[in-house]
Amino acid sequence: MIEYLKTARKTPSSDQDDTRIVVGEMLHEIEANGEEKVRYYAETLDGWTGAIVMTPDTIEKATAQLSQQAKDDIQFAHERIRRFAEAQLASLSEFETELSPGLVAGQRLVPVQTAGCYIPGGRYAHIASALMSVTTAKVAGVKNVIVCSPTRGSDGIHASILYAASLAGADTILALGGVQGVAALAFGLFTGHPADILVGPGNRFVAEAKQILYGRVGIDLFAGPTEIAIIADEKADPDLVASDLAGQAEHGPDSPAWLITTSRELAEAVIARIPDCISRLQEPNRSAAESAWQDYGEVVLVDSREAAVAQSDRYAPEHLEVHAQALNWWLENLSNYGSLFLGEETTVTYGDKASGPNHILPTKGAARYTGGLSVAKFIKTVTWQRMTREANRDVGAVSARISRAEGMEGHALSGDDRLKKYFPEETFNLSGH
Repeated sequence: MIEYLKTARKTPSSDQDDTRIVVGEMLHEIEANGEEKVRYYAETLDGWTGAIVMTPDTIEKATAQLSQQAKDDIQFAHERIRRFAEAQLASLSEFETELSPGLVAGQRLVPVQTAGCYIPGGRYAHIASALMSVTTAKVAGVKNVIVCSPTRGSDGIHASILYAASLAGADTILALGGVQGVAALAFGLFTGHPADILVGPGNRFVAEAKQILYGRVGIDLFAGPTEIAIIADEKADPDLVASDLAGQAEHGPDSPAWLITTSRELAEAVIARIPDCISRLQEPNRSAAESAWQDYGEVVLVDSREAAVAQSDRYAPEHLEVHAQALNWWLENLSNYGSLFLGEETTVTYGDKASGPNHILPTKGAARYTGGLSVAKFIKTVTWQRMTREANRDVGAVSARISRAEGMEGHALSGDDRLKKYFPEETFNLSGH
């Protein structure tokens, strides 16, 4: 049994503007006209007429603007993100195995050559996104990591983003945002290195550009507005639950915030506290959070923890917090989420900024079939095989017969020719099934 104490007016798929035509035209114009068109959009849309490629001197001057505390905090986050990425890399492995006598096959882990990392910098300076994408790519072994980030008028890229991207190991940083930034990464403008994969969050235009380019280049995932779901029982602290829901709602007016609880008392207490939590925010964050909670906030009362799991898995939230007893039970039974935060002692904020696991995560239900950005996203798992002539005796004959059964005579003849060469004195059954 479930009961909706607050129902969302909209879903994550509501109010999707049709941006495909605009973005498609921009990508076409940039591909046709190259760097000249990118500079035009940079000036027209962002008011930027300065250098596109950030020099070491520019980065050094930006770093000098930061306090030691700011640099120490960025280094703290970088260390944990790097260590987690290194542990991910260690969990992957190459292998070879003999499938039958004389037939040996295996897999190799090969990093992509060039990664394009988009770092948002419009409404907020996404320092952590620079660390999450660049650090992970570098740990994976990517040779060329190219960053682009929007400028703030004539001030250029936020100093903290420049420092974070440089610390994480970015090879090139471009003062570009929006569609023109994504296009520059994909087409290799200003660097001569077209991206093999595009990663990083962004607004709907950035997301649409990545989606249009997908296939021509790889992407991390199809991104939408950020989401939070919280599962809470009667022991949960309503102040912390409300604070966490409001904190994520400030991302934007279309950011879903869901509460699933087995306690009516807890649910009502959280609903009552949300307005006060939002009122603590300054504009424009306050208005964004108010709209998000009004239109996308949802509170669901369930009668068991099993029902809570079922409801959470239906949402498949980007971020999922559990404020409930028996945390290991939830870890073992929940399936669909981007990243899981167990216990009130941790929070999405920590994961977003500094605790280690990547914060570039699936939204809009994509957690049903994919995880977030990881070392593995930058690594191709490729296979290889080799065979002795003797192994051809069985594999060649079987492959020829299956090929003929499929009507693919050319494939069958490849097997026939080898069997004739390697075993000229023998006769094989090579007809189709």
